[in-house]
Order: sequence, then structure tokens, then C-alpha cells
Amino acid sequence: MATLKELFGSMVFNDCEMRQRLPKETYKALKKTIDEGAPLDISVANVVANAMKEWAIEKGATHFTHWFQPMTGITAEKHDCFISPMNDGRILLEFSGSELVRGEPDASSFPSGGIRATFEARGYTVWDPTSAAFVKGTTLYIPTAFCSYTGEALDLKTPLLRSMGALSKQAVRILRLFGNDTVKSVKSTCGPEQEYFLIDKDMYLKRKDLIYTGRTLFGNKPPKGQEMEDQYFTSIKSRVAAFMEELNAELWKLGVLAKTEHNEVAPAQHEIAPVFTSTNIAADHNQLTMELLQRIAKKYDMICLLHEKPFEGINGSGKHNNWSLATDTGVNLLDPGKTPHDNAQFLLFLTAVIKAVDEYQDLLRASVASAANDHRLGANEAPPAIVSVFLGEELTAIVDAITNGTSYDASPRTMMQIGVDVLPPFPKDATDRNRTSPFAFTGNKFEFRMVGSSMSISEANVAINTAVAEALREFADRLEKAEDFQAELQALIRETLKKHKRIIFNGNGYDEEWVAEAEKRGLLNLRTTADAVPYLISEKNIRLMATHGVFTETEIRARYEVSLEKYCKTLSIEALTMLDMAKKDILPAVSAYAKELAETLSAKKAVSGEVDASFETELLTEISALTATLHGNVKALEKAVEAAEAVPEIGERSMAFKDTVIPAMEALRETADKLELITAKKYWPFPTYGDLLFSVI
Repeated sequence: MATLKELFGSMVFNDCEMRQRLPKETYKALKKTIDEGAPLDISVANVVANAMKEWAIEKGATHFTHWFQPMTGITAEKHDCFISPMNDGRILLEFSGSELVRGEPDASSFPSGGIRATFEARGYTVWDPTSAAFVKGTTLYIPTAFCSYTGEALDLKTPLLRSMGALSKQAVRILRLFGNDTVKSVKSTCGPEQEYFLIDKDMYLKRKDLIYTGRTLFGNKPPKGQEMEDQYFTSIKSRVAAFMEELNAELWKLGVLAKTEHNEVAPAQHEIAPVFTSTNIAADHNQLTMELLQRIAKKYDMICLLHEKPFEGINGSGKHNNWSLATDTGVNLLDPGKTPHDNAQFLLFLTAVIKAVDEYQDLLRASVASAANDHRLGANEAPPAIVSVFLGEELTAIVDAITNGTSYDASPRTMMQIGVDVLPPFPKDATDRNRTSPFAFTGNKFEFRMVGSSMSISEANVAINTAVAEALREFADRLEKAEDFQAELQALIRETLKKHKRIIFNGNGYDEEWVAEAEKRGLLNLRTTADAVPYLISEKNIRLMATHGVFTETEIRARYEVSLEKYCKTLSIEALTMLDMAKKDILPAVSAYAKELAETLSAKKAVSGEVDASFETELLTEISALTATLHGNVKALEKAVEAAEAVPEIGERSMAFKDTVIPAMEALRETADKLELITAKKYWPFPTYGDLLFSVI
């Protein structure tokens, strides 16, 4: 059996493999492309392609694919075999530099927001050499960007790479001002924690709502849910442990730095987290993680649910996006060191993040907007829809001292005494953790907790990277002109923190008082996708993206269209699924139960000559009334969906779904859930929450 060291990266064409297999000059040219963005000559690409093909064949590959991330939020791939025919009936196994560098999938079949018409099918995938190729199954996977025939980005990778380039450019300008002439680039780094649910496959197949939408559209909380808090960090069930063991092995083969796994708070909920890496690679790895979670779960007769809120009334699933900045020399620019109040460089980068989050809070909220995430934000164990920054006591005290022009008490950190003689005291962390904060500083990074569990992390990181790049650009423009750098630096930090202090909040984000307080501060509370996504195309945000070359106006307007189209389609599918379940399953089931009750009443009357069955009478009356209400709810939802679908303009249509379809869905669910509580189990047509959440043993 292979050791962990032998297993890790064994299916990846990584730097170690390239050094061994490529001629020295080819390797140096490729590294220059990867590290500095230098153009790659086709002759170099041909040598790389041949070496990559030979390595992949040794790993059992017969095909190759350009693996890309369209605006669907999931990955796409088209497999081509290495074979090429010879005149004598035999074959050659070929893979050229041109095949490595560029592919041509059908661009009209993916969301484009109007960039591509149906008859304009040509699109291109372009090799991303910064993310290593890998073998999965019998196929060589080549990470690629995806663009239209006319050059617009049609994917999530291209804008992420652009935003990373923009951030690096401005961060290096700042470092030069501090006398650092050795750093060539700065990368945003990320470690996304992935939450998910595991339920029994047989139970899943009996729920149309889970099959069609990924979440339960009907259902009551079971008698026992997460109230006892006895799921979190408990021992992992054997079936789940076997799944996790195989998952880890497959991820490690692909070079994914899977490190932490545990049970989460809700029954049947779990989490996996990787080690930090470059944001581009982290995004690719997280897509692989989601794919393997779902595929491997089926081998153990389980289904992995990645929906943000698959069950009403218990915790949803997020993807905590741990974000930081690192130089190519390995320095974390958000590490405050032992004396953050004296660390001017750290304070300037911290100030840039605070400014960016405040000025572009709308953009950050829009970057995590979806119909699914709307159910989660503001609910159990998820931050509110109001964006704010948590700094903790020490950094907040430093900010207060700077903005008030007072001295900061830099007393030694408090030692924690834990009352057990055999255990030594240890320093108290400079900051506590705030699980209700959307954007929390956690020691040497920020944790953006608003990202939904099913989402790509790319869009959120595009927003963070670009907003911070803009703050750094403004800082560099001002400081480069300063006659007295130190004086101007202090003034800049003080003025900026004073202006943007409103975004800092260290309290309970779930408290209703915070909603009122945030409104007083002028912070946005964008509760739904329909409210948030229009901010993508505000003049301010279009200018931001164009200034840094992350999106053209055409590209960002396309993403506005795609986001709202997806929102409307998601709600339409959910509403139609509810109608199907209500009409074909729930109404017939409760009618059958009502018939049994009526027959029982009739039989008792025949025996005794009178009706002495208050239980059956009351229950039948209640069921009959709720059934009539449910039928009315069905008609109301049908009417709401039809009216919303008829609205031509996408922005108005999304508001119609929000304002009319969602309330009609909620009314239908409320009635159906009441019926579930009083309908005999043998008649209720679906597995209950109790069945679903406690089925994996």
C-alpha cells in the first residue's frame, strides 16, 4: 500500500514531474510562463505536450480533455482520445502543442448573458499553465480558461486570473514604497472550508424535491434535530469514515491539500477543509472536491447534498472562504506580527481591506447571491446579509487609537489559565472568533463566510481581489507623490480608517438591534438575489472592473443577466416541483387517509348506532379544511408562476418571482407541513426529516 507521501500528487503533472521529464531549456521557458506570465512559444508547447502525454499514458490515460468552468458554477469537459490512424491500420498516440494550448467547445450551449447567440457557436478553451494538469480515471485533465470567438470571458477562471493579476500589480507598488525590491508578485491565497450533508441514497430517491432541486420543499423538523449539539466534532460513523477515507485518498492523488474533516453541527452534516494555496488553484481544487464528494458518496449508498439549505430549520451549509495575501517570497502580508500597532505595512494592507469591503459591500454581497444562498444568509450558523468586518478586540483598539489620535496600550498578551496543574498556561489569542460575521479577521487572514456551499469560490474572490486592488491603487497613487512618505502614510491610514470605520462590527450579527444599527450606519441589507445582483451593473462597479481589466462592461452585464436568469429558473423549477408533489402525491395521500377516517366513523356508527369518535371527527374536520386550503394554495402558486414567467425584462421578472412566487411557495409549504403532522405515516408519500437526517448509521 502506498504511503501518504507516495500517494500525494501521484496523478498530477506537477513541478517535480516537469523537472524530470522536460529538457532544461523547455522547463525554464515554461516556468517563466507560469511565474511571470511570459508568452509560451509553440515549440515549447509541443515538447511539453509530448512529455505530458507520455506521463499520462503511464498513468493509464487514453483520452485528454480541456477542463473549464463555465458560468453554470460547475465544471465542463469534452474527452478526445490520443489515437491517430496510420495507413497500415495501426494507430499512433499523439498530442500536439496546439491541442494542449487550445480547444474549441460549443460556446452557444453555455450561459453567456447574450454575448453569444445560438447560431454563433464558436468558443475557445485556453490552457492555464499555472494550474497543473492531472489524470482522473482514464483521462488527462488540462485546466483551461473559456472565452468566446470575440474574446469575452465565458467562464469563472478568466476573471479570477485577471483579478489576481490586478491585485499583484497594485500590491507590488505598495511594497516598493516600503523599500522591498525583491518581491516580483503577490498572490491572493485561499483555503475554502466545504460543508455538506450525507443522506441515505434510498431515502433520497423517494424525494422528488431533492432530486430536482437539491433541497426539501416540504418537511417538518424532527423531534430531535441539532438542539443537543451532540453531532459537532463527535466520532465519525463507520460508513461516513469509510467514505472520507476514500475521498481523502482520491483528493491527495490529485494534489488537493485536504487536511481537516469532522462532523458539523446539524445531523448528517460534515466538513472538509484544505491547506491554503493560490486562489486560482484553490478554486480548481474546490471544484474537484465537490465533484468527488458527490461521486464517492454514491459508492457508499449515500448522496452528498451541497445545497446551501437542504433542510428547513437546521443549519445550512456554507463555504468559508479564508483569504489572505502572500508574496512570491513566502511572506503573508496580513500577518500582524507580535506588535501590529508598530507594523505600518500590515496596517496599510489591513486598512486597504477595510476600505475595500466598505466601498464594495454591494459587490461582495452580489458575488455570493443565489436563490439557494438566500435561504441560508441570516439563518443558523450563517452570517447576515449585511456585510461587515470583524477585527477583534486588539485590532479594534488599535484602529480606535489611530482614528482618535491617542496612544495604544501595547501591554503583553493575557495568559490563559485553564485550571489544570499538568497543563501549562498559554497566550490568549489576539482575537476571538465571530461566527456571525460575514468578513472576519482570524489571525493572519480574513474569513469571508457568506459563500454558499454549492458555489464556486471564484466569483467571491474576484470581488475581494479587485476591490482590494482598487484600494491599493489609490494608496499607491497618493503615496508615490508624497514628499514625506512616513507622514503621508500615517495621515492616509488615519483618514481612511475614520472614513470607513462604520463597516467594523464585532458584535452579534444575528441580533435584530444590529439590523437597525447597520441601517443607521448606512450599510446595505440586500436580503435576496433579486435585490443584490442589480448592483453588479452600477456605474461604480462597472468602472472598478474596467479600470483593472477584470471585466469589460459587456462581460459584467452578461453576468448580471446570467445570475438573474439562474435565479428565476431555479425558483421556477422549485415551484413546479412543489406543484407536482402537491397534486400528484400529497393531495391523493391525505384524501386516502380522510377516506379511511370517514370509513372508520361510519363503521363505529353502524355498530353503536351513534357516533362516539371525537378523535376521528376532529381529525377528519381538520384534514378536510387543510386539504381545501392546500388546493387553494396550489391554484395561487400556479397563477403566480405563470404571471412571473410572462414578465419579459429579467430584472422585473426576478422581482416578480421574489415578491409573488416565493410567498406563494411558502404558503403552500406551510399548509402541506401541517398536513404531514396529522397524516398517518403509512399514507404520507415521502420520507420525513427524521428519516433523511438519521438514515446513515
